[in-house]
Amino acid sequence: MIHEIKDNIYWVGVNDRRNDLFESYWPIPDGISYNSYLIKDEKTALIDGVKVGFAEDYLRKVESLARIEDLDYVIINHMEPDHTGVYPSLRRINPEVTFVGTEKARGLLESFYGITQGVKVVETDDFLDLGSNTLEFLETPFIHWPETMMTYLPKEEALFSGDGFGTFGALNGGLFDDQLDVEEYLDEAIRYLSNIVGAYSATLQSALANLKDLDIEMIAPAHGPIWREKPERIVQLYDKYSSGGARPGITIVHGSMYGFTEKITEQVARGARSTGLEDLKVLDASRLHPSYLLSAAWKRRGLIVGSPTYESRAFPPINNFLEVVEKKKLKDRIAGIFGSYGWGGGSAREIKDTAETLGWNLVTSPVEFNGKPSEEQLEDGFELGKKIAEEIEN
Repeated sequence: MIHEIKDNIYWVGVNDRRNDLFESYWPIPDGISYNSYLIKDEKTALIDGVKVGFAEDYLRKVESLARIEDLDYVIINHMEPDHTGVYPSLRRINPEVTFVGTEKARGLLESFYGITQGVKVVETDDFLDLGSNTLEFLETPFIHWPETMMTYLPKEEALFSGDGFGTFGALNGGLFDDQLDVEEYLDEAIRYLSNIVGAYSATLQSALANLKDLDIEMIAPAHGPIWREKPERIVQLYDKYSSGGARPGITIVHGSMYGFTEKITEQVARGARSTGLEDLKVLDASRLHPSYLLSAAWKRRGLIVGSPTYESRAFPPINNFLEVVEKKKLKDRIAGIFGSYGWGGGSAREIKDTAETLGWNLVTSPVEFNGKPSEEQLEDGFELGKKIAEEIEN
């Protein structure tokens, strides 16, 4: 289906419900959309594309609105292949079309697809005249690759934001925030932000600062809903969760091989609840993909990690989680640690190393125990949860 989102501006994207993993790693049980936009004017421009596997459907949509042989420009907000896989087909059908992107996008266009001719390089504040519309470009490096940019349409006050302001989730029968169950997409936006662009929160903050000078009535990202009713909602969410903001709650991420560590987990959770804390999430790292663990940790100010020792290190699922939070630079957490061991320790030390690397505020010493936890150690776990909750409340 094709949607006219503004006068002579059309959504020609696709929904991907075939793929279980985004970037072959992050789970997308509800699918994802690849949004592409066509602007018809004296000059015709496509903004972003779709994955190569959807080329036939995509090209048919575009062709129903404008002959591909007559396209003037393809605007490259982001070179990742989920947005650019159809570019060789576009060039093959229309050898004269001009690709427009940043200097780094030009290099990737050549590396990925061998396209070197008919490429126009733009920078921040450059303009492209389409006739009655003018496109303005804003470089936004590392949202989430170094070549990324956003495209602004001043006449319509519309921002085509690339991966910025995106969400996981296919578009279920609608396109705009006022047509969909927006709360589900906002929750998936946090997971998308933490998983995909979270590591570049500092550059995201810089981009948000630059966007404050623009009048924005509509945000059209490369993934997820188009925000026209309340575009400020997605902007505020991205601002909050890229600036260290988080809910006053606690995420407990734990692993347990034989149930000993799990006994402490239950006490830690009870201790946190004893203060009246309402927002508490307990997650078993053995049974959830790191995508969901990271998202939960990103949402809440408090983070407590518990692990048995496995060959002198943290339990592998916990170790995977630690690697992800380090890679994504999850900072500014009020944190606690607990761990068990049999013939030798190591899990608590490894978690503590990550906490120190990321600058987490460790409220109290790790709770460690050998074998089955004693009643005193169970009480220590209760106090650990309580202290973290009290620190958050303060």
